[in-house]
Amino acid sequence: MPLLPANQPQLIRASQKDEYYQNFLRNNANEAFQTFAGYQTLGEEYCNIVQVDPTKRRVPSRARRGALVLLHSLVPYLLDKVLVCLENELQAENVRVHGAPSTPAMLWNPVAYLRAKLHSAVGLLTEAQKKALLPVLLSVQQGVAILHRVHVALFYVSGAFYHLGKRAAGISYLRVHGATGDDQAIHTSYKFLGMVSLLQLSLTLALQFNNFRQRQRARQEWKLHRNLPSSAKPSEAADSRTSRCILCLEQRRHSTTTPCGHLFCWECITEWCNTKAECPLCREKFQPQRLVYLRNYK
Repeated sequence: MPLLPANQPQLIRASQKDEYYQNFLRNNANEAFQTFAGYQTLGEEYCNIVQVDPTKRRVPSRARRGALVLLHSLVPYLLDKVLVCLENELQAENVRVHGAPSTPAMLWNPVAYLRAKLHSAVGLLTEAQKKALLPVLLSVQQGVAILHRVHVALFYVSGAFYHLGKRAAGISYLRVHGATGDDQAIHTSYKFLGMVSLLQLSLTLALQFNNFRQRQRARQEWKLHRNLPSSAKPSEAADSRTSRCILCLEQRRHSTTTPCGHLFCWECITEWCNTKAECPLCREKFQPQRLVYLRNYK
């Protein structure tokens, strides 16, 4: 592709973007250093709060503060990178040979080194194991997101441990100035918000579990009826185009109708619904449990 000299707006935007990330990294590094050293961060100093250990009588020890820095910054970053790299490797069609020599960039790039290790580990799995591991990985990712939502809701209810790292390290806060008159009202309003958040999360999980059970039931019904003999005669299928399934282009076996009225093979439409819960013809959305298996249909 042709290369042209960069103009002034591009250079200015590039410099501004670099300065933004430099300031972001500098502030995070400064906050981590102050936490580890036992000093107040800028936000803590602004609100006049101090960190304390579970006894609420002493400031956290250096080991507890070091654990907080690792749990708050390094562990979430590594977990996110591992899950993303593992998902990409499981979904990749072509896997490199196990034991391939690493490139020079892997010697100093932790992300590339981690990706290479995961690549080698995934290369030892069979295709069946990859397909079985991918739903587990997606469940772990959803579990992490649910854990964060539960943690925030519990913070609204109890008023402690705003970050998961502080909850794991047992570090809470005490404020320097005295109590104010509206403390009880603030605590009540946030507690109500936390209860509403927990209720919303419970309803979401219940709906997801119900959808999972419905998909499992549709798969079990498909396995039950997939080997049933066809009630239609081969000669009749050759004479009528309306008895053909548009998915397999063969005679329709175990005719099944969608809520929109289109007919397909039971095996074809249930397999289709495993990936897309919609009609292949009109694209109308529906749940797999709304499929109707037509017995003795001609």
